[in-house]
Amino acid sequence: MKKYIEKLQFITHDIPQYSHIEQVQIACEAGAKWIQYRCLSKADDELLTDINTIAEICDDWGSTLIVTNHTHLKGKADIQGFHIEEMEADFITLRKQLGEEYTLGGSANTVQNLIRLAKEGVDYAGFGPFKITTTKPNNAPLLGAKGYADAINALKKENINLPILAVGGVTLQDIPALLNTGIYGIAASSAINQAENMYQAYIDFYREII
Repeated sequence: MKKYIEKLQFITHDIPQYSHIEQVQIACEAGAKWIQYRCLSKADDELLTDINTIAEICDDWGSTLIVTNHTHLKGKADIQGFHIEEMEADFITLRKQLGEEYTLGGSANTVQNLIRLAKEGVDYAGFGPFKITTTKPNNAPLLGAKGYADAINALKKENINLPILAVGGVTLQDIPALLNTGIYGIAASSAINQAENMYQAYIDFYREII
């Protein structure tokens, strides 16, 4: 089942300026059609409190809600999909557990990771890190624009057509060069939610990508 994958994916995270709910509200008001709720610091009851409120916001604005990890919450809230950060996860089993109706995304930092994700049936992949980022610690080599271009070429040789999103330290100024590599889109967090004006930052990102 081919899923709709948005070209700009906004990822929430724990920051002092805004709660996850506030981040989602601002992003959706700015036009966000894809929200990835990434919270690894709360217990299930707190997660569900957040997710249920966020799901209502997403429903109001017609946005897709993806939850990072926490696949055990399937069916407990209005979630459209899950993004799995564990690169060694068994996506074949996860797909069987979730069913085809859920969007399933994965993280990768090598071409080999990307090929495995594609073969195991993910709907899209977040590929990074592009540059240094403090949002999500990652000791993998920085890809730079060339790393994305090389990866896209390698996937073409394998006849793999998987939406690849650049993630990790992407700023507004980086977007044109990244899109020129042939990637599908951008996943962003701190460049938007830690901007002086988060609402305008999302709009600026969107205009560069769409």
